[in-house]
Amino acid sequence: MPSYAHTLAWLLGLEGVALLRAQAGDLGDAAFVERRIAEIRRMVTDPDPALNADAVVGQASTVEGYAQWAERYDDEGNPLIAAEEPLVRRILAEFAVGRALDVACGTGRHAAFLAELGHEVVGVDSSVEMLARAEAKVPGGEFHRGDLHRMPVPSGSFDVVVCALAMTHLPELGPPLVELARVVRPGGHVVLSDIHPLSLYLGGVPRVAGPDGGLRAMPASRFLASDYIGAIHGAGLQIVACHEPRWGEVPGGHGGPLAQRWCPEAAAVACEDTPALIVWKLRRP
Repeated sequence: MPSYAHTLAWLLGLEGVALLRAQAGDLGDAAFVERRIAEIRRMVTDPDPALNADAVVGQASTVEGYAQWAERYDDEGNPLIAAEEPLVRRILAEFAVGRALDVACGTGRHAAFLAELGHEVVGVDSSVEMLARAEAKVPGGEFHRGDLHRMPVPSGSFDVVVCALAMTHLPELGPPLVELARVVRPGGHVVLSDIHPLSLYLGGVPRVAGPDGGLRAMPASRFLASDYIGAIHGAGLQIVACHEPRWGEVPGGHGGPLAQRWCPEAAAVACEDTPALIVWKLRRP
């Protein structure tokens, strides 16, 4: 379903979150609240047409979106990846060397790390453009086109399975968790990472250009921890650990150039110390 984007509405939303955090006692004092109110007044009365830019945002598939991102994905300085990668790598480094599967492998960033650790690596992704990048990055790996519902690999054939920043693109968690449980051997581990639903509300829904030049949003389901728990148990996997790494400071500031121009303090308060991701360490009994 198409959504509606409005620059001023987005910025006022950040101001509102910052004010709600102040009211809840998280941070901020009377002077902080007065600055927010003054900033809101200034933006609402400012005649700058950029503030009133609006657009109907259509829908793009993940195949369309990642085809656009493939060339620059590793070079954009994505703050979500910067928050995710150190934790996921620490978890992956705990496992004995064996046979590893990188599901929705993208450009192969986790596949490359697993190969460096000595694993025999296989990657699966639905984007041919991303797979080309992964193959170049991990020349000793084996890569296949496929998705989280139908992976072209044998059952019970991997000691370690990692799936990073992909589940949010799916309408439900149950079937892909069953598929991940199918391919990991008994006693093996599955590591999942994904954007936290709170980050989606703070501007984390990915958007790409459409064929007409307009914006297109990629699928972004809002899965809660309880949704994951139900799907994980339903797939017959055990939860070993769950992490919710929080946003700290990010290069260039939170919210992107618009927020940094109009309300950098509000953007920082809205985002910092809120969960950026959810990361699961699972085991197949």
